[in-house]
Amino acid sequence: MTVHAQQWFWRYWFLVPIYPYRDRRTLRQEMVKDTIWIFDQVQGILYVMVPIRMTVVKLATGGLLVYAPVAPTAECLQLMQELVAVHGDVQYIILPSSSGLEHKVFVGPFARCFPTAQVFVAPGQWSFPVSLPLSWLGFPANRTQVLPEYACNAPFSADFDYKILGPLDLGAGKFTEVAFYHPRSRSLLVTDIVVSIPADPPAIVQLDPYGLLFHAKDNGFDRVADTPETRRKGWQRMSLFAFFFRPAALEPVDTWQSLREARQAPDRSRRAYFGWFPFKWNESWERSFAALRGDGRLFVAPILQALILNRAPQETLDWATDVAAWDFDRILPCHLDAPIPTTPRQFRQAFTFLEPPDPEADAPTPEPEPLPEADFALLRSIDRGLSRSGLVPGAKKI
Repeated sequence: MTVHAQQWFWRYWFLVPIYPYRDRRTLRQEMVKDTIWIFDQVQGILYVMVPIRMTVVKLATGGLLVYAPVAPTAECLQLMQELVAVHGDVQYIILPSSSGLEHKVFVGPFARCFPTAQVFVAPGQWSFPVSLPLSWLGFPANRTQVLPEYACNAPFSADFDYKILGPLDLGAGKFTEVAFYHPRSRSLLVTDIVVSIPADPPAIVQLDPYGLLFHAKDNGFDRVADTPETRRKGWQRMSLFAFFFRPAALEPVDTWQSLREARQAPDRSRRAYFGWFPFKWNESWERSFAALRGDGRLFVAPILQALILNRAPQETLDWATDVAAWDFDRILPCHLDAPIPTTPRQFRQAFTFLEPPDPEADAPTPEPEPLPEADFALLRSIDRGLSRSGLVPGAKKI
């Protein structure tokens, strides 16, 4: 194993066996001078890669708080130790979600690297197929506790306020999101609830551009040059995949046809899935991406819109209204673009998809354009299937 590979090696990759498997590179960026840093890695399936992010905040009295840890590779820990050497040890580690396995899996290993840090988890933690104690999932039993209901009771209340959404009952599991507000920097930290998509691929995704080039191909026989334009094309298609699974602009290819074509593909390496390319894009994909991205707007991910938050619309809207009472001017989510310059009003507007139209409004406030309904077809179908099965509570209307 090369020196670089040792630095990137994630020994527990098999617990969530998704790309990039055992080799996870880390990029650190300073968001607020000497106060907030983000650590980006990537994760994905079929080269549909999106950034996954940890946020580190310096506490006013010294030491660091870590929000949503990423894989503690040697490279990641070296970058952390550089901050520890200047700003003090890690005091608190936060798991701000109950349903995100891609966040939960890193907390125990990360906490073991900082043996004096206290671990706080969002309420409503669960595991599948059997609900296990957190200590069985690698969390340090003597240092792990559930976040208090009210931020004033947390030991870091001098630095942060927070609001808990949920736990929302999803039948087989629960959904919880904890938004942290850092008044000193006017920053809002969230996990999955809102995102924004950059037009160009993030720096962490470009460290290994193979996935970008793979999705820039129009078919399995296509050879693409590695240019900024090609990378941008691959990123934008990748984003549609990530959010809608099967957007309207994506046309599946017959399985047997795609397998026959794979035998004649110019690249039949394992990395190219042996030439298999089971889909094609129609000409509307660029319009679909433009509608999804908007002008770098803030929005709630489609899977949350169609499958989760619609099961508790009033609770979600009340939570979003409470969060919007804070005076923040940037959002740092755990995925995709960061920082997102925004206002509390724009944050609240991202949830208007849950609200019924008001026919008595004299002059309705301009609202963000809804995401294209055609791209929701697969998610709506999944939603109907889950509701009919009775495994998940049905969607509600206000």
